[in-house]
Amino acid sequence: MSELTRSQKGDALTDLILTLFRANNLTLMWGDRLVGPYGLTSARWQILGAIVHAHRPQPVAWLARDLGANRQNVQRIVNDLHQEGIVMFEPNPHHRRAHLVVLTEKGRRAYDSAINAYNPRVDALAEDLSVEDIRIAHRVMATLRARLEGEMDAEKHN
Repeated sequence: MSELTRSQKGDALTDLILTLFRANNLTLMWGDRLVGPYGLTSARWQILGAIVHAHRPQPVAWLARDLGANRQNVQRIVNDLHQEGIVMFEPNPHHRRAHLVVLTEKGRRAYDSAINAYNPRVDALAEDLSVEDIRIAHRVMATLRARLEGEMDAEKHN
């Protein structure tokens, strides 16, 4: 189907996707500036968040899955965090080679500092937006993400 014959829904979704690309880039730059003073980047902060919000220590592969990220990229960042003393590895009783990733005290301080800087900034960004509008946007993006994940999974199995 050419651009000229795309449906109205396809046009609207294309506009949303283009806006998401721009918003993603700006969000990453914003995050980098926000957490830079704590020795973090947006990518590092995401990984620390996945570690903090996991119900128990997880191996890198599980963290990558939870983030929807490439395992090798997450492994590289985790290795860097380990070298800087922000995370450490613990033995995994279920897998000899896939160690569990946990925060060190230094990592917990960096994460907490990032969150303390983030909270007032995110509240400022949310100003003049209704909770309902934010939830609708979240629902649309979550649906889009689920459909894209479904396509990716289907391609893996073909």
